Amino acid sequence: MGIDLRAGGRSKRKQRDAPRSQDPYLQLLVRLYAFLARRTGAPFNAVVWKRLCMSRTNRPPISLSRLLRYYDDSKRKEGRIAVVIGKVLDDERKLRVPPNIRLCALQISDTARARIEAAGGQVMTLDQLALVAPRGENTILIRGRLHQRRCYKHFVGVTGREHVRPYTLSKGRKFERARGRRKSRGFKV
Repeated sequence: MGIDLRAGGRSKRKQRDAPRSQDPYLQLLVRLYAFLARRTGAPFNAVVWKRLCMSRTNRPPISLSRLLRYYDDSKRKEGRIAVVIGKVLDDERKLRVPPNIRLCALQISDTARARIEAAGGQVMTLDQLALVAPRGENTILIRGRLHQRRCYKHFVGVTGREHVRPYTLSKGRKFERARGRRKSRGFKV
């Protein structure tokens, strides 16, 4: 028995070339950055195109405080543009937003946009970035933590620990509280 290659039996392609989303703005951005990646040959455009085609779980959100951790004073003074292919969320724990932030994001929450613009920063979209920096010059690509989602606490080896969070029905008296959990029930691990 062989593999019927014409019927699509064995596809080695691992990377999407179009998003599954039906969002027209996202589809236009994908077409724009596919064109820029092909015609300019800049690696920045190829990376942006690849990330635009990713699923939402592979485009994790990033908070304003974590963004500013990677986009520090030296990069802001150089006038670099922070590019996030995902959503930027506000962080109320960050009391002071520094000035001269130049941010380009796929999506940004209203409060984060208002705080950046109130501090004298600039927020732009990806199509505006294509006009300002068509080859991605003077930019810095930033993305959120992929393993930040709660489901990763249950996966062994991902969080760097061998003991991970168990799947339990509840946190009450009768659940996961017996042998191995308490010394009074035989032993405690």
